[in-house]
Amino acid sequence: MRPVIAFIKREAVLIVLLVALIALQAAHPQPWHALAGMIDRETMLTLGGLLVLTKAIEQTGAMNWAAHRLLHRVHSERGLAIVLVLFAAGLSTVLTNDVALFAVIPVAISIQKLVEMSLRRLVSVIALAVNAGSILTPLGNPQNLFLWHASGVSFGAFVWTLTPLTIALMAGLLVLTAMLFKSCALDIPDDAQSAPVDRAALARAATLFVIFVVLADLHHAAIGCAIVLVLIGLTRWRAIVEIDWLLLLVFALMFVVLRSVANLPIVHDACTHANLGEPLHAFFVAAITSQVISNVPAAIMLESFTKTWQALAYGVSVGGFGWCIGSLANLIAMRLAPVKGLFWRFHVVSVPFFVFALVVGAWLTRWI
Repeated sequence: MRPVIAFIKREAVLIVLLVALIALQAAHPQPWHALAGMIDRETMLTLGGLLVLTKAIEQTGAMNWAAHRLLHRVHSERGLAIVLVLFAAGLSTVLTNDVALFAVIPVAISIQKLVEMSLRRLVSVIALAVNAGSILTPLGNPQNLFLWHASGVSFGAFVWTLTPLTIALMAGLLVLTAMLFKSCALDIPDDAQSAPVDRAALARAATLFVIFVVLADLHHAAIGCAIVLVLIGLTRWRAIVEIDWLLLLVFALMFVVLRSVANLPIVHDACTHANLGEPLHAFFVAAITSQVISNVPAAIMLESFTKTWQALAYGVSVGGFGWCIGSLANLIAMRLAPVKGLFWRFHVVSVPFFVFALVVGAWLTRWI
């Protein structure tokens, strides 16, 4: 019985999604082939490829080396946390929030193995950072890419519109990070030595990483994933065996459950009568809806009900904070760092930040 209870606690999101799927099927039964069709194949293939590549890079010793290099340049907890937050936010503007997590979270895990530092708090602010940083550009996250194409504005016009919200949220996040981490010096053990890096394997994995990201961006994730599985399987097959397979299951269930909720007649009726032509209404509905069905499906569902794409973009951006399913990046962050108590610690930080973002976003929406 104890192993079952431990599994339920460890896989709380998975259990909730399974229960939700059962409830939805009982209330509004759908054929299983229709449910399978709701799973975004490109996203699943991209996530699988990134999991394998990240594990392969980790096994080369590169993350441990990067952690040592960073520790010898930043000498306080607060400074280190701020550097990681800025690095994660910067990467997310060009590599998407999900990819940025795959680059930064393993480094944070390696750092925590070397010094006394709360990994729960560190992962929480990094997750907030990629959500905040990714707001800036159309490349930062899927909802931005969708709204950019739907709006018809130029790349520069989109960035200009989202810049005030990005600056405000990043400023708030930096203040929050400074409050969560002490200014005390890092206690680095004298015997902490960087392990040797398999440079040849790292070069192969890094090259594959770039190729895979380019192919995924061109919507050829299947080809990229096949290349990764073949080449990594021939050289580092353990990277495939040891990835978090349950994360892939969680994402598959997320697509099925959240898209099923979005398709409910009651949800569409509510959107029809929500007066989404008014910017503030569109902002608040987008932010709250994202808390229930995640910000990507919220953007797709609400776009046809409003012409104020700016307010919608602000709303789904803010909706990425708060409850973990607001942004799929939150789930990735928690799965990449499976540390005890992270689920609750994340929400202790994320929910208050969501309230802050909601207030700031509403004020800025008035000036759009």
